Amino acid sequence: MAHATARSAYQALTERLNRFPQGAPPSELLHRILALLFTEEEAALVAQLPIRPFTAARAARAWGVEPARAAAVLESLASRGLLLDIEQGGESTYVLPPPMAGFFEFSMMRVSARLDQKLLAELFYQYLNVEEDFIRQLFTDGETQLGRVFVQERALPDDVALHVLDYERASAVISGATAIGVGTCYCRHKMEHLGRACDAPLEICMTFNNTAASLVKHGVARRADAAEATDLLQEAVDRGLVQFGENVQRSVNFICHCCGCCCEALLAQQRFGALHPVHTTNFIAAVDAAACTGCGRCAARCPIGAIALPDGGGQGAVAAVDESVCLGCGVCVAACANGGLALAPRARRVITPVDSTRRVVLMAIERGKLAELLADGEAMVSHRAMAAVLGVVLELPPVKRALASRQLRSRYLDALLARRPAAAHGAGSAGPG
Repeated sequence: MAHATARSAYQALTERLNRFPQGAPPSELLHRILALLFTEEEAALVAQLPIRPFTAARAARAWGVEPARAAAVLESLASRGLLLDIEQGGESTYVLPPPMAGFFEFSMMRVSARLDQKLLAELFYQYLNVEEDFIRQLFTDGETQLGRVFVQERALPDDVALHVLDYERASAVISGATAIGVGTCYCRHKMEHLGRACDAPLEICMTFNNTAASLVKHGVARRADAAEATDLLQEAVDRGLVQFGENVQRSVNFICHCCGCCCEALLAQQRFGALHPVHTTNFIAAVDAAACTGCGRCAARCPIGAIALPDGGGQGAVAAVDESVCLGCGVCVAACANGGLALAPRARRVITPVDSTRRVVLMAIERGKLAELLADGEAMVSHRAMAAVLGVVLELPPVKRALASRQLRSRYLDALLARRPAAAHGAGSAGPG
């Protein structure tokens, strides 16, 4: 009976996770992962939490316990990186992050004696890299993806660099952050336990703003200032690592420094590149045939195998870029000693969602989860949340507006959409990059 009760608690938690646009396909491996991270009681409680941020008082009502008891449970979960807590006006607001980028990574961002991290790493590897359902769902469902690549600024020609927007620069994210945390790279830490890690730095992945403040508070990450973070960024660029971060323009919460052998996003790009699992930069690698010597350094350095040399390279060979999968990161440009490669603007600009609200709403619409995003907790939706969602929906191009309308089945929304002219440049009009 206890086994059945435990299973039902973790099943309920799995269902809760899958109400969010970034879900986690049910699996025996997922059950084992959740059982390592959450006790049975915690799983049952977390399954009742809303998707949107909530207070201890809100959790207490959902659980039918005293606020002090709810606060203690929430603090315990936050101390292990399973919840994020944000201080607002002297009160803590909590949110359950998605599995990725979220509590999966946070569980491996520090060395923990409490967790069997070797077992956890093995389970993560089987669930993410062998079963593939999770990674396929996370990175290939819908057009709007979780993450995007940042261009390596020194790879840009001077005339092009003048036109790069701040949100496209990792350096600007660092300089504008209200808080910065540095933690262990989840991907390489996982591979280290499996004996598969490369020699790229471990203590180099960055979180920012409210996420950083929560993780630093609980020792999941350590605090860093902008100068140190800038030095780490330069080290990552020097090592040929790709900057992969949150797919928003404002208040970016993470930037990872990714290798092609360990990191989930780049492995997904290698396996599912044609499905565009990662939003690219607004640039693409272009070969100067006259300057290319066929040495092959660019192909060897490309972290996703987007560059090839005919017949293995050599005299007369010219590198060829697969533009359908090229990230536009600039790693290859730094590897070329002869000026045979440069970054050129893409023919079609890649649109980045302005903020996390817009990104989440777009992901929910594309994945058929908009109604679940709104039907959250005690009431269908608060006026503030509905206003935020409607603001995004009304900016969308007609096709996505129609999807949103069908999912919500709201006569009020239909009436608003009927009066709204088609958006010339909707928030969801991202290209396939």
